[in-house]
Amino acid sequence: MKSKQKVVTFGELMLRLSPPSPERFIQAKEFEITYGGSEANVAVSLSLFGMAATHVTRLPENDFGKAAAAHLQSTGVNIEHIHFGGSRIGIYFLEHGADHRSSRVIYDRSDSAFANVKSAQFNWDEILQGAAWFHWSGITPAISDGAADACYQAIRTARKLGVKISADINYRRNLWQYGKDAHEVMPPLIAESDIIIGGLPDFENCMDITESDFTEACKKVQQKFPSVVKIVNTQRTSIHSSHNKISAVLWDQRALLQSKEYELTHIVDRVGSGDAFMAGLIYGWLSNWKDQEVLEFATAACALKHTIAGDINLVSIEEVETLMKGVNIGKLLR
Repeated sequence: MKSKQKVVTFGELMLRLSPPSPERFIQAKEFEITYGGSEANVAVSLSLFGMAATHVTRLPENDFGKAAAAHLQSTGVNIEHIHFGGSRIGIYFLEHGADHRSSRVIYDRSDSAFANVKSAQFNWDEILQGAAWFHWSGITPAISDGAADACYQAIRTARKLGVKISADINYRRNLWQYGKDAHEVMPPLIAESDIIIGGLPDFENCMDITESDFTEACKKVQQKFPSVVKIVNTQRTSIHSSHNKISAVLWDQRALLQSKEYELTHIVDRVGSGDAFMAGLIYGWLSNWKDQEVLEFATAACALKHTIAGDINLVSIEEVETLMKGVNIGKLLR
């Protein structure tokens, strides 16, 4: 890549609290602290890949907000457009699964600084000036009416400026609590996007498209939303909490491309793996790779995230490419 391309992401950055694995919440006497959020995780991955990543969010004007911003900044992400206000950071608690016991998440993000965000707090024309890509997820418009409006204004501005737009539509039923549902809010946002990640339940809950076959569902999505040119989704088989198989598919309006499948037998942390996948897609497309190569890179990045504690995929381009080639797997490198 000849120069760093600017990518902008928008969404809530949260405080993550986890008991030491494999303890349960009820056993916990201490919690490990880190920070994460879907869109922020994408920004960090892209920064580590050498891109000029900017994350836009709202954080409380206190030590937790400052620590969260510093966490982002330490990875090279531009934080100059973060708005500070309010007094509460969104929190999520993660209990790691083990063997046949599933992992669990409990959210505590009501009335957070980001939940009270207003679109007027951001100058999207300035923020998106010179950007090559804007990314959002379905988590953001689910949080509050203000967050949904800010996300829509960002998307509209990106479209006006000719910025490529991607969305992980990511339907989460428990987050839609402010009086509107996804069928009402999501379609106008998806209609302005170029690339989406989603599966059959997301299509049904966000776009009212019910179909049992992924390819046929993709055709219906593109009929309903002509701006959407590519649809991608990961495919996961869970044997148990520490043993999954992961692959991905990409619909390009003509054919369904399939990635290599990775068997993950000793999962450390799967949170953020979808964000690692999204970052891989964005990096590949901005590098002008062919769709199959983009899909393989993104899937390898996703697979590697399962080996890393925390929300963030702390890997390099070289490590992803090494896994794609199948060399030096699990060896001691020195």
